[in-house]
Amino acid sequence: MTASLDIVRAKSPSDLEVLLDLLDLEQTDDDVFVGRHPEKVWSRTFGGQLVAQAIMAAGRTVGDRPIHAVNAHFVRGGDVKQPIEYRVDRHRDGRAFANRTVTASQDGQELFVMLAAFQDWGKGLEHAHDRPEVPDPETLPRVEESFQGFEDKLEMFVKAPRPIDMRYTNDPAWILKGTGERLNHNRVWMRADGTLPDDPLVHVAALGYSSDTTVLDSIITTHGLSWGLDRIVAATVNHSIWFHRPFRFDEWALYCTESPVAAGSRGLATGRFYSRGGDLLATTVQEGLIRHFPSRH
Repeated sequence: MTASLDIVRAKSPSDLEVLLDLLDLEQTDDDVFVGRHPEKVWSRTFGGQLVAQAIMAAGRTVGDRPIHAVNAHFVRGGDVKQPIEYRVDRHRDGRAFANRTVTASQDGQELFVMLAAFQDWGKGLEHAHDRPEVPDPETLPRVEESFQGFEDKLEMFVKAPRPIDMRYTNDPAWILKGTGERLNHNRVWMRADGTLPDDPLVHVAALGYSSDTTVLDSIITTHGLSWGLDRIVAATVNHSIWFHRPFRFDEWALYCTESPVAAGSRGLATGRFYSRGGDLLATTVQEGLIRHFPSRH
């Protein structure tokens, strides 16, 4: 019996293979694509999945022109038991620019709307913030190692798919909770947990998927709170990404996030992806609904 189980496990696809399968959308009509959910799911569709699949849908209608910005709004939570339809509207196809809108829906109800802008790379002025000095990723543990001792509190994270190798350079929220430390920023090394195809759009989509992880951490760590250990309700309201230069996302990128403000039951978080060599690859901004219900005891 044990040998048979080992054979089954060996044949099971890796989480990265599952992600690549999710990015391989089925085209059902002109500018209409269908995306699936993985077997390992959250209670509702993961926002990073919506972003990544919408990037793939928009990109498939443009060709080789690189994507340089996406601005997404989350309308309602998705049903993880149903596929998602992505309908692309073409607004412009110029000599250097292209613009698309992607609408994701289930049963005729909109889940998500994303504007996508494409532009050929060109030469011009260049400057960027310096990458923070942090330990090298090889010296740091994978994020799942930090779950030890917290399995009952972080069950959602423990069971979640992990197609991305993530390594915190600082203690994650659940460790900080025990030390009493508050932190107004979080810095995490990330890369695909394996080799990605050469298609640049896949690398952009993988970064888009990853950009919805850890970005809201700095909102709660600023207040000394933790996922799983405190009663927190969080949901993404909108999410934007600007891509500054070509990159491979199966190479290490440092995701540096911080939260400039939380007010009106919402928190704003900003993030920057840096290459290992220090180039600023992409910038993110996410607004999330954040509600904390303090314990009465």
